[in-house]
Amino acid sequence: MDKFLVAFATNDGKNFINNHFGDADFYYIFEIGACSIKYLKFIENNSEEESGVHADPKKAKGVSKILLREKVNVVCSKVFGPNIKRIKKQFVCVLSQDKTIEAASQKLAKNFQKILVEWDKGAARKYLSI
Repeated sequence: MDKFLVAFATNDGKNFINNHFGDADFYYIFEIGACSIKYLKFIENNSEEESGVHADPKKAKGVSKILLREKVNVVCSKVFGPNIKRIKKQFVCVLSQDKTIEAASQKLAKNFQKILVEWDKGAARKYLSI
């Protein structure tokens, strides 16, 4: 694999949200390779709200379904909730130390091989902190 599709959790298209990944209003989708970063589009997070239960499995399933439809491989945010244990089976979850999508996308490109190694682990993958 020479490129990944990455979903960034945001409400404004520039900065990460300060809440859990699944709470974002939008996901900005980028195609990222070892030497390339390309914005593709944004999608609305129209998954079900949690039903009063923190880490609701329905919420994780809804968000995953939206992103899998877009063929996303990697999800990136400043904050993940307990549902990370569910979504990491389908995506490489990257916890960003940066505030902006631009800065994080550059770090993802620089760490492309590290992400690829984690992707290849399949359902046994762990989350990365970059």
